[in-house]
Amino acid sequence: MTSVTGEHTQNVNGRHRARDWTRWLPLAAVLAAAWPVAAQLQLQGGGRTLVFALALGLLLGLVLQRSRFCFYCHARDWFEFGDPRGVLSILLALAVGSAGMTVVLGSWVAVPQPGQLPPDMHIGPVSWVLVLAGLAFGAGMSVSGSCISAHWYRLGEGSPVAPFALVGTGLGFVLGFRSWNPLYSLAIADAPVIWLPAHLGYGGALALQLAVLGLLAAWVWRIHGRSGRARPRPAAEPAQPPGLRQLWLSLWQGRWNAALGGLAVGLIAAAAIVRMRPLGVTTTLGSTVRGWAQAGGWVPERLHGLDTLGGCATAVLNSLLTPHAVLLLGLVAGAWGAAVASRQWTPRRPTWRDAARGLAGGALLGWGAMTGLGCTIGTLLSGSMAGALSGWVFGAAVFTALWLGFALRRWLHERAGAQGL
Repeated sequence: MTSVTGEHTQNVNGRHRARDWTRWLPLAAVLAAAWPVAAQLQLQGGGRTLVFALALGLLLGLVLQRSRFCFYCHARDWFEFGDPRGVLSILLALAVGSAGMTVVLGSWVAVPQPGQLPPDMHIGPVSWVLVLAGLAFGAGMSVSGSCISAHWYRLGEGSPVAPFALVGTGLGFVLGFRSWNPLYSLAIADAPVIWLPAHLGYGGALALQLAVLGLLAAWVWRIHGRSGRARPRPAAEPAQPPGLRQLWLSLWQGRWNAALGGLAVGLIAAAAIVRMRPLGVTTTLGSTVRGWAQAGGWVPERLHGLDTLGGCATAVLNSLLTPHAVLLLGLVAGAWGAAVASRQWTPRRPTWRDAARGLAGGALLGWGAMTGLGCTIGTLLSGSMAGALSGWVFGAAVFTALWLGFALRRWLHERAGAQGL
């Protein structure tokens, strides 16, 4: 005989399962809409590349949202909670992407030589301006709570800060364009552009980068992973019978393993250059802002040397239908579908504080991205993976700024606590 309690539990579970299917509607809608969009893109010039960009963007948005791949969040977990997993996933992404890009670039430029750069790669000049750009970008991450790529995917999560941060990024690009010419004449024009394979060969450059990444990973794990400060892991849930349904549902609960996110991002970054330019999430925004600002007379008509340098935000777009624009569209759509399916779509009305920190932090992000010729995706990830010294310098400056920002925040908190505020 079934007890009343058992019948009630079965009824509740049945109603829950009946309603649960609605969570998949947005994800299904995104996938269904992708087919006609891809069909239309196929009819455009460079249609296959555009379709590839759409598919890659959907996958990237899914991966970023489900794995919480965010440079700011991973740095915060490391600096404030002693949890090294996120930072290790960034190092893993760099290692995987470096190996993949080395294979691809080796087929493009068989014998790398000094003065010769592979086309379209994010390899920029190294100077104190690049360091300043990285520091500004890191400060912008601290203020706004994310890097630019995370703000894009958090649009799909309903973040109240992300829209203001992206608007602020556009304003920061305008400031960057206005300051570009004097900075270029002062330090950038004569700064060295260093591509490691041109000096060490592909094998030597890859070995050096993997060695550095391995040493960094060992240091992070030794200092923070075994310090006892790591965030306690949640208690293991009761084991469930294996099955396809349980496996499918597990993909939409909590967050994916950080290592899986790093591996996926590295593979996506390497795959991107097969049919399109390297990954970069500021190209479309920066180039569009440049066109509008120059048309309105807000920035100089001529930006010295900018169009000769590899990176994001260099050329005025004649059309918004570019691979990077389509990739961004797919990224936001994929992140939204994933957020709703995983019950992590939590929109709320923004406050004045949300708007203020989004605009202020975004302005720093935009200036740093424009002056550094890219962000943590374009300059740091894509650049470092391609063997650009500029990517390593920019990344070191970004994480230095984040460390200083968290240290200042702790000092202010401790001082306020000591004064009883």
